[in-house]
Amino acid sequence: MRNAFAKEITTLAQQDERIVLLSADIGNRLFDDFKEKCPGRFYNCGVAEANMIGVAAGMALSGLRPVCYTITNFITYRCLEQIRIDLCYHHQPVVVVGTGAGLSYASLGYTHQSCEEMGMLRLLPGLAVVAPADSMEVRAGLRAALQQPGPVYMRIGKKGEPNVHQSLPDFTIGRAISVREGTGACILSAGTMLSVAIQAAELLATRGISAQVASFHTIKPLDVEFLTKVFSKFKAVATVEEHSVLGGLGGAVAEWLSEQTAPQARLLRFGTRDEILHETCEQSSARKIFGLTPEHIAEGIQKLWR
Repeated sequence: MRNAFAKEITTLAQQDERIVLLSADIGNRLFDDFKEKCPGRFYNCGVAEANMIGVAAGMALSGLRPVCYTITNFITYRCLEQIRIDLCYHHQPVVVVGTGAGLSYASLGYTHQSCEEMGMLRLLPGLAVVAPADSMEVRAGLRAALQQPGPVYMRIGKKGEPNVHQSLPDFTIGRAISVREGTGACILSAGTMLSVAIQAAELLATRGISAQVASFHTIKPLDVEFLTKVFSKFKAVATVEEHSVLGGLGGAVAEWLSEQTAPQARLLRFGTRDEILHETCEQSSARKIFGLTPEHIAEGIQKLWR
């Protein structure tokens, strides 16, 4: 996904001279092509993420379209005040991109995990929170983010994530993308869990349960029209995300659901538990620890569906 991001921003920056790229001491080789084709528009801000957000806000106030990029936990937890004051308060069109989100860097321990940041940032007024599913959604999502009048946070994976889409999808911030139709249950997936959600739907199909799958790539603003439709149609709706079950997609949908009248469907949330993962392991193992596997998701939906 990070390679797709690098290629896409290089393409977009050649079309719009206002676009500048800020990095916090990572991705220097990744952006060699950007630096060659867009000279003078790449800024390595060093290990000073909070300052990078402030610099980006100033650039945006000067008419530029800054995109800030570094590892997710550093550009979110460390920069909450700057995102809140410098970007949201002034409603500046800065795109904040966190790479290696969720459990992508589980092998580096808890310091490099980010399973709470969407919930934290979702509270900030005026900030769109986006979690693309694959490299195609990264490219389409970046294009959409740069068209927004205010700040956008985008969390992406690292590398090697499977592509679900074969071409660029019709990506609108705040509009879910249905990738598989079904009649019995619905799985709403945020971020890189989409391929796992599809595998869960395939398992359910072998057990006689037809499941729709949607890439619910925008955590804020929620696609309430889509939610109204699926909670009226299905017996069971599940949210799947590599993020805490608190505050992220599952939390946002639960908040919305609490204000609805007699919804037909039951809600089931799959994500990381409200606990710290002390074990250092690969992403696949970390997902198993939290039950973020096709088998576990299918089993949970099957129990609820019956």
